[in-house]
Amino acid sequence: MTITLRPIGSADNPAMARIIREVMTSYGLVGEGYSIMDPEVDHLYETYTRPGAKYWVLETDEQILGGGGYGPLAGGEPHQCEVKKMYFLPALRGQGWGRRLLEQILTEAVAYGYRYAYIETVHQLHEANQLYKKFAFQPLAGPLGRTGHGACDVWYGRNL
Repeated sequence: MTITLRPIGSADNPAMARIIREVMTSYGLVGEGYSIMDPEVDHLYETYTRPGAKYWVLETDEQILGGGGYGPLAGGEPHQCEVKKMYFLPALRGQGWGRRLLEQILTEAVAYGYRYAYIETVHQLHEANQLYKKFAFQPLAGPLGRTGHGACDVWYGRNL
């Protein structure tokens, strides 16, 4: 199976919205305070083709299997970005793609000029939490910015 990592295109919006909803629902992360409720879920291409933001998808045989990106931290400082909407279908997990995508995200965020990266998540996403720690993200005592994700209970940050 050949997997390609590429920037999101407008035609990828429906597939990524479905993946985000499917993954979050499978973990019980549904309702107010979770990113599943964000209006951008249905408009990732439009959201992440703005200055200071970028999003990638992983696909095989023209089927999208996951994605992730970064953008400005809402309510944060200009030098702060947030790693956002990083979700994979089960078929993609455990193959090192999370590591590769996070490397891409952080490299591009630095190239854009960000100096600090923030991530918020939940305890249930064990694999994601392990990945962030491997990338030297440090636990924070509480959230940064104004993301609207009050249901998140784990926050990380690191200098870039």
